Amino acid sequence: MKINQLINHGLVAAVMVAAVVPAYAANDVVRVGMDVDAQSLDPRTQRNTTDVRVLDLLYDGLVSLDQSLTPQPNLALSWEQPDATTLIFDIRTDAKFHDGTPVTVDDVIYTYETVVDPALASNHASNLNAIDSVTAGDDNTVVFKLKAPFAPLLSYMDLGIVPKHLAEAGHDLSTQPVGSGPFTFGQWDRGSQIVLNANADYYGGVSATAQVVFVPLADNSARAQALEAGSLDIIMAPLNADDTIRLRADDRFQSVSKPGIKITYVNFNTRSPLLSDPALRRALSMLIDNQTIGNDIFGGVETPATSILMPVFEWGYDASITQPAFDIAAASAALDELGWVMGADGIREKDGVKLAFTLATHSEDSARIQSVEYIQNLMMAAGVQANVSISDFPAFIGEVIGGSYDAALLGWDNLVDPDVLMYVTLHTGESRNWGAYSNPETDAQLERARTAQTQQERGEAYKAAARLLVEDMPYYVLTNAGFDAFAAADVTGFDPDVLGNLRSLTKD
Repeated sequence: MKINQLINHGLVAAVMVAAVVPAYAANDVVRVGMDVDAQSLDPRTQRNTTDVRVLDLLYDGLVSLDQSLTPQPNLALSWEQPDATTLIFDIRTDAKFHDGTPVTVDDVIYTYETVVDPALASNHASNLNAIDSVTAGDDNTVVFKLKAPFAPLLSYMDLGIVPKHLAEAGHDLSTQPVGSGPFTFGQWDRGSQIVLNANADYYGGVSATAQVVFVPLADNSARAQALEAGSLDIIMAPLNADDTIRLRADDRFQSVSKPGIKITYVNFNTRSPLLSDPALRRALSMLIDNQTIGNDIFGGVETPATSILMPVFEWGYDASITQPAFDIAAASAALDELGWVMGADGIREKDGVKLAFTLATHSEDSARIQSVEYIQNLMMAAGVQANVSISDFPAFIGEVIGGSYDAALLGWDNLVDPDVLMYVTLHTGESRNWGAYSNPETDAQLERARTAQTQQERGEAYKAAARLLVEDMPYYVLTNAGFDAFAAADVTGFDPDVLGNLRSLTKD
């Protein structure tokens, strides 16, 4: 899309940082609509999907993940694993940070040492805590020593490498990023736009897209309408089901639909005195109709799930492992057996306590709002008072992370390995185990999956953990989400991966 077109559409302020447009650029400016603004543009402290997609263009990691999520060389030209607890990476010598300084082994070591340092409070730390040491083999070699075998490690090593000299000097990478990727940072107008410009000195060649502008627009339908009006060039999931179905059929737009690596789920807070009982959580789960939620509310764009196991990882999936099915009569019988008897007001109670809790979600996704309201009605039919709480995403996720909730409907995205979902969020004491779930048997299976020497053994461990989880029900998984993205017809190189990363825009 050309700059004069952007000014005419007027969805947001015109781009103020002009790109140096190569004469052969396939795209001058591409505007990408996002559901939320970025939070941190330091790859070590990234927080949300927008952070991930922006940082993928600004930074290079040791590896990149291809369309099948298989690690491929990036800053690392190659690697070898001489034993189960050693990884040796050969680092390329032609990569430069955007300030012109070369990317060195010291930058790699610094990045990983600071990520696992509790002082940084990085979300990546739990993915990388198997690392015991990172040292230089020579000027071009980095040696990772592990505390124990760690099967998913390579899938986490797309982490952007940061410049040690700037970070140690106090440069704020979270707001003024300096990477080594195909785009350089232009400006960030919070709530309005993040502007990236093609890196003229990129070792992989100058991008075929001169400028990418990320535009936060919280309302899903508003993003779809902006694409249709020409104010945006690309939009991606999350999108409303009706918009997705309409855009798929509109030949004015390019479309991509792929199996996703995201779940939508209800997270029970096991700290809650009421919800601390696994038997009660199982009974409440029988009052969740995820078939209707997936097929009707989400319009079939998201597929009803059977358990926490994701079909996209065929080696770790077992369709016979199933969470409790929707059944109001069975749920009512289970509640009776647990001593929750129907009160005169139609709400069950036990020992003078009402069977009442709050089910929360965020205001930016209408399908999630409809889902919690539907669940509320189903629970009321069985004598359970589920009070709905709707707030904007920052307030909602703040309460979830802080543990001040009963149950929350939310999603996990960017699940590049089952470890991201199962270990990081359900192992005792992990930073993203917001519901404080703990079971030593589950922990043991998740640890076994991390240290397994074969994919088959990993799959067996995840299946064993899933069997325990359908008994404990810390999560009720509603759907496995697909990934949909749409682009204007004149955008060249439109082929996002399932993470929503857009490096394909760098190619003609």
